[in-house]
Amino acid sequence: ALSNVPPLRNYFLEEENYKSIQRPPGDIMFLLVQRFGELMRKLWNPRNFKAHVSPHEMLQAVVLCSKKNFQITKQGDGVDFLSWFLNALHSALGGTKKKKKTIVTDVFQGSMRIFTKKLPHPDLVSTWIGPEWGFLTPMEVSEPRLPQPAEEKAQLLQNAEYQEMMVESTFMYLTLDLPTAPLYKDEKEQLIIPQVPLFSILAKFNGATEKEYKTYKENFLKRFQLTKLPPYLIFCIKRFTKNNFFVEKNPTIVNFPITNVDLREYLSEEVQAAHANTTYDLIANIVHDGKPSEGSYRIHVLHHGTGKWYELQDLQVTDILPQMITLSEAYIQIWKRREEDETNQQGA
Repeated sequence: ALSNVPPLRNYFLEEENYKSIQRPPGDIMFLLVQRFGELMRKLWNPRNFKAHVSPHEMLQAVVLCSKKNFQITKQGDGVDFLSWFLNALHSALGGTKKKKKTIVTDVFQGSMRIFTKKLPHPDLVSTWIGPEWGFLTPMEVSEPRLPQPAEEKAQLLQNAEYQEMMVESTFMYLTLDLPTAPLYKDEKEQLIIPQVPLFSILAKFNGATEKEYKTYKENFLKRFQLTKLPPYLIFCIKRFTKNNFFVEKNPTIVNFPITNVDLREYLSEEVQAAHANTTYDLIANIVHDGKPSEGSYRIHVLHHGTGKWYELQDLQVTDILPQMITLSEAYIQIWKRREEDETNQQGA
């Protein structure tokens, strides 16, 4: 999928772009850059003798640089790998978290505001108190008790600890949360596979929708608002949830258009003017099929020259209709922002 992103591909096709980058002695992470560049040049070589390319050297570099967190013999999670790989490439190219940018951040990095508000502990809110509106003493245990009034809770929320805080943050991809899958079966004793529109799960980033996040000791309400959209936007649809016992997969189908996804309404008002174009078109769609631990991946990619879609799985490459792409269990998507000339051509 990353090889189908023209700016990233073009950068790694020219070895001179990164050949002179100086790394500390003993640093093995630059091997990842070298192997990824070699793979790009093999994939896009018009004079390849064979119709397929072996990524073996690239996979060995991944195993080495990830300290065996990702292995050739064991399938890992696609989102975990994507997150690690993009950050590892950025770091190996000399990038830093804030100041120094690389081709990775130029292509994929956007920014957002995160508003966080701490919630009182449920046990604290429902504290029982005695007749004198004070905390219970051992002598008052047997006396009539009343629940803490709403005024007490309101007063508690006025404390600085529970005020909403805002931080600016960058992102390489946006995580989209799916609604909980139904537990009940239909009349044919088959599990109902729900469907949800893309814009419903994108509402998480409209600056108004609040979502509760729980830790082992504290609860928070968070809301998100985008402040900068990157040229290429990655969506990661959260299909897997882990608990202490197993990994569960959510089979919800996301209904999305292939083109013309306008994200202007998710930007804060003061930055909308700085974004001339906020319309995106899909260029890659990664699908996970099967069970969480035993499933397989396939990818849909757009051929930019012809506008045709192809489905790739291992060595199999087949044509696919755009209408069929929306019926798949999409897991990772890459969207390309339209530029002025492309918008004018679409309008014509």
